[in-house]
Amino acid sequence: MAKKTEFLYLSEADTIAAGVLDAKKCVDNAEEVFKLLSQGDYLMGGPNHNSHGLGIVFPKETPFPNMPVAGPDRRFVAMPAYLGGRFDICGQKWYGSNAANPSKGLPRSVLTVTLNDKDTGEPLAFMSANLLSAARTGAVPGVAARHLARKDSKVCAVLGCGPINKSCFRSIASQLPSLEKVFCFDLFEEKSKDFAAWAEKETGIKGEGVTDLELALKNADVVTVAASRLKPLILKDEWIKKGCTVLISGPVQFDDSYWTSTKLIYDNVRLHEAYVQEAVESGDKKAGYAAVIGGPIYTLIDDGKLPALKDSTSIGDVILKTRPGRESDDERVTFVACGMATFDVGLGYDLWKTALDKGIGTKLLLWDEPYQMKE
Repeated sequence: MAKKTEFLYLSEADTIAAGVLDAKKCVDNAEEVFKLLSQGDYLMGGPNHNSHGLGIVFPKETPFPNMPVAGPDRRFVAMPAYLGGRFDICGQKWYGSNAANPSKGLPRSVLTVTLNDKDTGEPLAFMSANLLSAARTGAVPGVAARHLARKDSKVCAVLGCGPINKSCFRSIASQLPSLEKVFCFDLFEEKSKDFAAWAEKETGIKGEGVTDLELALKNADVVTVAASRLKPLILKDEWIKKGCTVLISGPVQFDDSYWTSTKLIYDNVRLHEAYVQEAVESGDKKAGYAAVIGGPIYTLIDDGKLPALKDSTSIGDVILKTRPGRESDDERVTFVACGMATFDVGLGYDLWKTALDKGIGTKLLLWDEPYQMKE
């Protein structure tokens, strides 16, 4: 018998109504996903089941007048995933990105998420995902703050004052009730001051905008890095004090002495192994793994200065208490996250379920009866 298929459409406003800006809800969701990652109850793309996604790489030149050419941060990427546990669902984040978008009144990236029945492939939901993606990106260091940061942390440094670090700081602040001050660094003074004003209004934590990296870092108990891929930050070992927790969600470079003296915790070791595999196969390894956030670390591993990834710790292991996280108040701990579609699927699932329960969104018809089933 032919089957009617409907799915739920959620606009950006619908996702807000469903709780996408609820930082604690998003951190709880991400923590649950991390447990599934360490247990292995997930799949992503590629034969290694851990590929970040498949992207369209535009050529520098083309004889075809309508074909796009390479530009700053210009790409399309499909990020599919299956997530197990109570989610038990397939989905995909799809996004296009172009650094020129703000001049057209658009965010740099435009994102959507689709959820599908794992068995039939039917669409279950299609939703706006700019806020979803930012929320899950911010929730990831929020989980790390919950499990790795000193509970008496009073000062946070925000490096990169864009929308992603707003989400990161919102999540981090939700986990560290002792925070009293946030130093906000950006290459553009106006952005750092705007972020400081926003942070104070959003969280009640006193904010100060600065353009001096050392000033931003020297008193920080927690650091969140989500700076532009176009201008990666270069930081010095001596700027990071004892007991600091550094949460990395964007490109950054440290002195080798910092990387080799901090305790490194990864979002998911298998993802980083896949990045290294893909870099070797694509030739990116020769450029020092320039395309990925963990590049400086992978180079030191290749040089024998850091333990192999296979011997390293994922934060899911810390949550499940199978491996240690922070072991002393003086220890400097660094958390490295590169982003996984499992988090988009996990948060998208909870937004979809909330929307169904509360009557949020618009039901759309795929078919009353599949035409092909009539033949």
